[in-house]
Amino acid sequence: MKRLGLIPLLAGCLVGVAGASGATAAPAAQSRPNIVVIETDDQTQASLAYMPKTRALLGAQGVTFDNSFVSYSLCCPSRSTFLTGQYAHNHGVLGNAPPVGGWAVFRAKHATNNLAVWLQKAGYYTALIGKFLNGYGGKQAGNDVSVPPGWSEWHAGVDLSYLGGTMSDNGKLDQLPATEAGYQTDVWSRMAQDLIARRAPSSQPFFLWLTPHVPHTGGPRDPDDPAAMPAANGRRAKQNATGGTTRPPARYRNRFANVPLPTPPPFNETDVSDKPAGVRNLPLLTPAQIADLREAYQQALEADLGVDDMVAAVVARLQAAGELDSTLIVFTSDNGFMYGEHRIPKGKVVLYEPSIRVPLLVRGPGVPKGIHLAQMAANVDLAPTIVEAAGAKPGLTVDGRSLFTLFRNPKSSWRTGLVIERGPAGNGRPRRNPNRPAAAGRSQVFVALRTPQYLYAQYADGEQELYDLARDPYELANKASDPAYAQVRSTLATRLAALKTCAGAACWR
Repeated sequence: MKRLGLIPLLAGCLVGVAGASGATAAPAAQSRPNIVVIETDDQTQASLAYMPKTRALLGAQGVTFDNSFVSYSLCCPSRSTFLTGQYAHNHGVLGNAPPVGGWAVFRAKHATNNLAVWLQKAGYYTALIGKFLNGYGGKQAGNDVSVPPGWSEWHAGVDLSYLGGTMSDNGKLDQLPATEAGYQTDVWSRMAQDLIARRAPSSQPFFLWLTPHVPHTGGPRDPDDPAAMPAANGRRAKQNATGGTTRPPARYRNRFANVPLPTPPPFNETDVSDKPAGVRNLPLLTPAQIADLREAYQQALEADLGVDDMVAAVVARLQAAGELDSTLIVFTSDNGFMYGEHRIPKGKVVLYEPSIRVPLLVRGPGVPKGIHLAQMAANVDLAPTIVEAAGAKPGLTVDGRSLFTLFRNPKSSWRTGLVIERGPAGNGRPRRNPNRPAAAGRSQVFVALRTPQYLYAQYADGEQELYDLARDPYELANKASDPAYAQVRSTLATRLAALKTCAGAACWR
C-alpha cells in the first residue's frame, strides 16, 4: 500500500484514467457547462448558517432552496437516488449493507446504468473524489476497489478515517498521511483543485462528484471527545452515550466551543405518548447524553468549516481557470441529522424534519442569482437537473424533475407532494421482523407523504402519524387519531396510496 505524500497530492500524479470504463465518446465542444456537485454526509440544513463562504459564493450567486428534502434519509439509499433520479422503492437500495443495500446491491442493479454512465456517454469527463457508496472496497463487495463503469477518474474512500484513511485511486489502493497534513477533507479539496486545473484547458466538459465525509462520525478521537461508555455484559463499549463525534480540522478545533446545543421545542420532548413505539418507548435524555450531544454538535459545525474552505477553494480554482461562469455548482447533503429532537439521541432514518431536510444551493449558467425558493425540492430532482444541463439521456425512468423548470419560472407551482420512505434496514442490516412494533429508539418500516402543509405516515405495524406543519412546524402533536383531522387523513391516505409505488412523472404530476 503506497502512502501518498503532500507533494504528489498537489502535483499532477493524479492523472485521470479516461476511458477506464470502456467509454469511447469523443470530447464535446465546451458548449455545455462543467458540473460540480459537492455532497456532504449527515449535514443538517440549519448548519448552513455557520458556513459563510458557501452561502456567499453559492447562495448569494445562485438559488437557495428553503425546503429541500431527501426521500430516504440514509447514506446509501440517498446517494443511490442521486445516481438514478429514482425513489428507493424503484432503485431498490434500501439500506447501507446487504442483503437489502450497500454498494453490492447498487452494483448488481445499476452499475452500468446510472448518472455517471449517462454523462460519460454524452461526452463528459467524469470524476469522483470522496465517499462513494457504503460497502465499496469492503468484504461484502469482495474487497473490490476497481473503477466502476462510467467514471473517467476515480478517487474513492475505502477506510474513511479522517487521518490515515485509505482510497482507491483509479483502482489502486493508497493510504493518506496519518498527520494533520493528511486531513481527509483538505486532501480531497486539493485533489478537486488539481482536477479542475488539469481539465480546464480541455474542450471536453467535466462532471465532478466531490463528496466529503463531513460531518459524519469518524476517527481518530480528539482529546476532548466524550469518554467511551463502560462495556456491559461482555460487549464492546460504545463510543459514548450518543454514538460518537466527527473530527474537525485542527485549525478549527474548539472554534464553536461556546455555541450552545439548540434546544427547540421538540428537544428532549416531554410528552411522546402520541408518537410511534420506537419513539414512545424512549426515555428522556440524561444530562450525560445532552453533554455528549453538545460536543458532537459543536464538532460537526467545526468540521463543516473545513467544507466551507473546500467550497471556496473549488470556486477560486474554477475562477482562476476561467471556468466559473460556465460551471453548474450544486451543494447538498445525503441526509440530515437528529440532535435530541423527540428524545432521539442522535441519528437519521426517521421522518422528522431534522432528518429529512438538507441544504441545497445551486449556481451556474441558467440559474437566477441571489434568490430563495420555497418550493419543495428533493434529491430525486438532482439527476434530472444534471441530465438537462449536460444534454444527456437518462437510461432509467426518473422520478424527479429538473430544477431548471423552477430556474426558468421561479413562481411555478412545482410539486404538491413528496414521498418519504424507510425500508427494512436502519443503519445497516434489516431487522429480523420489521413489522413488529419497534423497540425504544428503533423505527420500523414506514412510507409517508410530505406536502407543503402536512406530513402523513403509515408504519408497517399499523401506526400512523399526521402533523399539521402550518400550525405545528415542530411535529409535536400527532393528529392521526384526531376526529377534527379525519377528512385530511383520508385525503392524504388516498394520495399516499397512489404515490408510494409511483414511477416517473406520476410521482410529481
